[in-house]
Amino acid sequence: MIFITYNDYKLCLRNATIALRKSLPLHSIMTAIISHIRQLGLKAITACYDIEANGVVIKETSKEFEGDYTMVIFPLVKQIKKSPQDIGNRLGAYMVEHSDLITDFNVIKGFLNLRMAHSVWLDALNQIKQEEQYGHQPPKNEKILVEYSSPNTNKPLHLGHIRNILLGWSIANILEAAGYEVVRTQIINDRGVAICKSMVAWKLYAKGATPQSTKTKGDLFVGNYYVLFDKKFKEEYALWQKTDEAKQILERQANGLDSDLFFADYKNTYFNSYSHLGSMTRTMLLDWENKDPEVMALWSMMRDWVLAGFSETFEALGVYIDKDYFESDTYLMGRDIIAEGLAENVFYKKADNSVWIDLEAQGLGQKIVLRSDGTSVYITQDLGTAEWRYKDFGMDSIIYVVGNEQDYHFQVLFETLKLLKKPYADKLYHLSYGMVDLPSGKMKSREGTVVDADDLIHEVIAEAAASTSSRGVLEDLSDDEIQQINRKIGLAALKFFILKVQAKKRMIFDPKESVDMQGQTGPYIQNAYVRIRSIQRKAATMDISQGSQYTDLNVLEIQLIRILLNFPDLIQSAAKNHEPSEIAQYAYQLAKDYHRYYHEVKILSDPDPAAVRFRLSLSEEVGHVLKSAFKLLGIDMPNRM
Repeated sequence: MIFITYNDYKLCLRNATIALRKSLPLHSIMTAIISHIRQLGLKAITACYDIEANGVVIKETSKEFEGDYTMVIFPLVKQIKKSPQDIGNRLGAYMVEHSDLITDFNVIKGFLNLRMAHSVWLDALNQIKQEEQYGHQPPKNEKILVEYSSPNTNKPLHLGHIRNILLGWSIANILEAAGYEVVRTQIINDRGVAICKSMVAWKLYAKGATPQSTKTKGDLFVGNYYVLFDKKFKEEYALWQKTDEAKQILERQANGLDSDLFFADYKNTYFNSYSHLGSMTRTMLLDWENKDPEVMALWSMMRDWVLAGFSETFEALGVYIDKDYFESDTYLMGRDIIAEGLAENVFYKKADNSVWIDLEAQGLGQKIVLRSDGTSVYITQDLGTAEWRYKDFGMDSIIYVVGNEQDYHFQVLFETLKLLKKPYADKLYHLSYGMVDLPSGKMKSREGTVVDADDLIHEVIAEAAASTSSRGVLEDLSDDEIQQINRKIGLAALKFFILKVQAKKRMIFDPKESVDMQGQTGPYIQNAYVRIRSIQRKAATMDISQGSQYTDLNVLEIQLIRILLNFPDLIQSAAKNHEPSEIAQYAYQLAKDYHRYYHEVKILSDPDPAAVRFRLSLSEEVGHVLKSAFKLLGIDMPNRM
């Protein structure tokens, strides 16, 4: 009796297609294959040993072994009381005899490795070709809000922002491919001490200069004054340390400490208690919160300069935001939430009128949510922002893409929203990522040692241009076409280099290494796609209409189809884990295997037209999936390079 037939398998694939087109729940083609093998394995165990198995583990066969799928035998040894080799040989023989999907097997220790019929792979490839957006899933009727970028209006976007933006943009794309409705947002920090520092510096030292008069990009222009403030403050602090007042404080409080060490730690106290620049900054902040007309006009003008600069950088990166939120608006709603929480005893006041929340039971200590003078802290506006977004979109969940230095902050925010019994509080996620360093070390915004995002974009495009120029491969194209290709290569280098690293890991970005055509880079993967496009152009002039169906697949062809079959499940996994690096690593492996296939197999020169037709079809689907995977990462594919 045959338990599982080739026709059964084809029926399963056809049902999967119907389910997809009707937007019904769909198991991937890979899942359908594994399900059939598992079903046959369970029946084999019952037939051979007259026992009922609870289940069997089926996985892809490791590359170092022969086979396509592996059935794990170890769990059966204790129950059957036979060696893994004996059990594997008996089950393997049964499965080959009772299925026209499985053609051969081998047993290595406790693993039964099964070889599938070539017809399985041919039909799987045909199934892939039928799907317009292969790998994308039907709508889940669930809305996710993704917050990323979220810059400050006192400085330009830098390399750290780029990692944030690329992670947010790609995870939003991946979630959409997994069937979610996605809203892309950012919260722009346009208020607070840092913003006022830039305003004070401009007021004191700019002499009316503007981005237009200095021909400087708006965010860079304002950022220069943030750096200038820090420089002037250091000068002021150095002079103050020589005064009698400073010497008296040192004598009273140093307790034997070296003066340099003492004053290094005393800087914040000086800023808040003695500094002229610090006093101007605090006054500026209070005037802003009191809506002083002159301060508001200066703030609005400088904010507009910065926002215009941000828009230019976003356009250069090829990303966008559906809705901007501003802390200058949301902190007011945060105050209202705190007032409500006080009435419900979620928060409490101290003697100085500051407002706190007690999270000792959650292991997070006690956290201030409103200062004694009534001014807001970061969590104030984050409470207001979350509530505002829920009123706007009624989202099912929120993903915050923010660096790992804010881990504690988001733990406090999420627990606070739970205590406030907000309906979205149980579906909040902090996509915490590591910082980005350069080969030269850590960046510091206030000291002006950051890598400006625009400069970095220009640098990677310049590196790409130098690489293509040295190889002389684009000489027949116009200057505009060459520029567009170099731009795609440069941005692919930047984006892939950052996204291939797991989000939680700290990383070092090296522009030169990122454009390496032979390494694990964006250009290396783009080159696989370009090779496929070149093959397709050459094939357009060939007559390959004659010949029978190609059925004798080689190992490399089966491996490529197996990788293609993983794509739908991979999208679901990357969405679940909030991890674009899974897509990046997949794209690299697919490109690497295709480069090997390109070098070792006669794609267009095989004498059998059927073989050429099949290899063209396989190459086309590899190209489609590479392009689709890169689109999820926010990377464009060139047709030439």
